[in-house]
Amino acid sequence: MEFSPWVLFTDIGLISLLLLVGTIIRAKVKFVQRLFLPASIIAGLLGLLLGPNGIGILPFSGQIGTYPGILIAIIFGTLPLLSPRIDWNAIKTRVGSMWSYSQLAMLLMWGAGLLFALVLINPFWDNLHDGFGLLLAGGFVGGHGTAAALGDTFAQNGWEEARDLAMTSATVGIISAITIGILFIKRGSAKGHTSFLASFDELPDELRTGLIPHESRKKSLTDTVSSISIDPYIFHIAIVSIIAMGGYYLSKLGVMLLPSVAIPAFSLAFLVGLFVKKILTSTNTEKYVSTDVINRLSGSATDVLVAFGIASISISVVMDYAVPLIMLFVFGLVYAYIFFAIMSKRFFPEYWFEKGIFTWGWTTGTVAMGMALLRIVDPEAKSKTLDDYGLAYIPIAPVEILLITFAPLLVLNSQGYLFVGITFVGGLIIYLMAVKYKWLVRTQKN
Repeated sequence: MEFSPWVLFTDIGLISLLLLVGTIIRAKVKFVQRLFLPASIIAGLLGLLLGPNGIGILPFSGQIGTYPGILIAIIFGTLPLLSPRIDWNAIKTRVGSMWSYSQLAMLLMWGAGLLFALVLINPFWDNLHDGFGLLLAGGFVGGHGTAAALGDTFAQNGWEEARDLAMTSATVGIISAITIGILFIKRGSAKGHTSFLASFDELPDELRTGLIPHESRKKSLTDTVSSISIDPYIFHIAIVSIIAMGGYYLSKLGVMLLPSVAIPAFSLAFLVGLFVKKILTSTNTEKYVSTDVINRLSGSATDVLVAFGIASISISVVMDYAVPLIMLFVFGLVYAYIFFAIMSKRFFPEYWFEKGIFTWGWTTGTVAMGMALLRIVDPEAKSKTLDDYGLAYIPIAPVEILLITFAPLLVLNSQGYLFVGITFVGGLIIYLMAVKYKWLVRTQKN
């Protein structure tokens, strides 16, 4: 089928249908509610089953694997517009433990995952790409957005299967985050590790069903411009689209100037977003850009990316890599468990379980999965886990961008072990800082 605007429209219509079906399933099916599976995951699995890579009922085009690469540029381009100014003093004095713990978990998973594959997987499988180990952190720590970015970078450099494998990693991670996380919560509550645990049946209906009743809905700031001039949503979509487009054209320009160094569009979209943020701040027009609307646009792009990403997975490719993938995923789950069950006790003398289970959620799935698990064990947010993480993530975000951008580039230039060394040295520095500033304790308080 020749690709046309109507084909694009059909793809969007089909994925929209699946997203609505996923929402209904989440609202009505008790088993799915207990798994906390997002509607986007359900939609993606249905698209995989019913689409061209499954039984072929839904007529998706061959471009559905390309859409995530566009959507990730939108998501990364919005990050600077959503980030507050960094308060280094608050990070040092209040959330040093959360920052060092979270930064270590992220940084070392990238390095350790690649090292594990280079030493224990790649030598035993012929023609396995040197970047195979990066799929672990790309899918687990990063989620489907990072998986799309990583897979797209490798695909542009000849490893086409990377897209399917990265999306598989993210899907396995997010399902593991919830299913195993709930088992940890049940076991932790039985042993008295939880500080304020609410049972699943006592949780608000909106957390289980995904549907918010009228009395619980929150108002969001949207009308920063008058609809007489331009609709507020179109105004914000225009800003976000210009940022993403700028990243794309800068990427194309970079390929023309430096053909051997292909910087992905999503990384350059982040830089364009920083530039736009600077313009808005300098001209005192930042107040006309609603972070509520930008956040909703970013969230919407993420949902569509997840659905398209899962639906585009080639099952045959995944089966070809089944054994090394299982080995990589088992290593990743063990790694995340060590941070949850052991390291969290050293960094957080108080509320270690609550902060650890939140970290388990985002180191295997996404921050949203971590939040879902946290709401079960800390429904009133007394542990201040989200407050601390939100502040700690401000300096973590640039590091994440650098990892996603340069990890595949170093591997593609046969510098995989150099990347491993950089992550381990960085991890050691963070660990020493945690010891110096007493963000980490040697023994656990009873």
